[in-house]
Amino acid sequence: MPTSPQDAPRVGIAPDSWGVWNAVDDAQPGPEQYLREVAEAGYHWTELGPYGYLGTDPDKLADDLERHGLALSAGTVFTGLHRGPGAIEGAWADVRQVASVVKALGGQYVITIPELWERAADGGVTGHRTFDSGEWSSFLAGHDEIGRRLLEEFGLRQQVHSHAESPIGSYREVVRLLEGTDERYTNLCLDTGHLAYYFGDNVRLIREHPSRIGYLHLKQVDPDYLAHVLKNDISFAEAVAEGVMVEPPHGVPGYGPVLSEAAQHTPGIFAVIEQDMYPVGDFSKPLPIARRTREYIEGCGGPARFR
Repeated sequence: MPTSPQDAPRVGIAPDSWGVWNAVDDAQPGPEQYLREVAEAGYHWTELGPYGYLGTDPDKLADDLERHGLALSAGTVFTGLHRGPGAIEGAWADVRQVASVVKALGGQYVITIPELWERAADGGVTGHRTFDSGEWSSFLAGHDEIGRRLLEEFGLRQQVHSHAESPIGSYREVVRLLEGTDERYTNLCLDTGHLAYYFGDNVRLIREHPSRIGYLHLKQVDPDYLAHVLKNDISFAEAVAEGVMVEPPHGVPGYGPVLSEAAQHTPGIFAVIEQDMYPVGDFSKPLPIARRTREYIEGCGGPARFR
């Protein structure tokens, strides 16, 4: 357990928990509703979400966050670094624009997410579900290069986010990522729901690789519906729309053991709630879920602080 309350994981929430997947989308609540309701639900830390959703002007965004009593923890970027050394500069341009905003707003991390599988109109996966040896080499070396640049130019830390329907999804793939990269530049944003999507044990991963878990996304998956999804090769997007990610305590993993294990190794680690629910449909739905999720975390037995 942490030695003091200030060492407890810092629990925040992300736009994903309001059904935000795109910078501009009429199917999503707007940024003003999001920021207002994050504060109403009792949270202090947020992420940028898709670049542009909260705006790209750091001065205006700083004013917006201050008006609601919020602070920024991180931004996120999708990358395709498995494509080879030629992909690094394009990825860096995307990472750099996000990093500029994160740095200006006092955030500490940039979360990089590998490209997801592509699916055809009939739902079938096109291309490879995993990397070949050459793609693995490019992916690992490319992330170390991005992480080095982030650290040296911005003083920010890269956290790679494993993801359902990407080549970095299973426990073995995550371990290969960690074992093949330099912890000075590349560490893991452990998304509890995405690791559980392929039956990965979150607590075991933290225990076995304690120095490499630099950030948490808190998410639960419904194991009964997940079995149906995997058996029938239902796409991740369709599964989310049908509710495969659920509010706690109705899914797995439980947050208490995850928070407790992470706090032992990384005092003050960010643990940001991300409940996938795109499209959200009813824009009044996210706020009460966010409130109930906070109540669950406060009573789950793991250390947590919200400011």
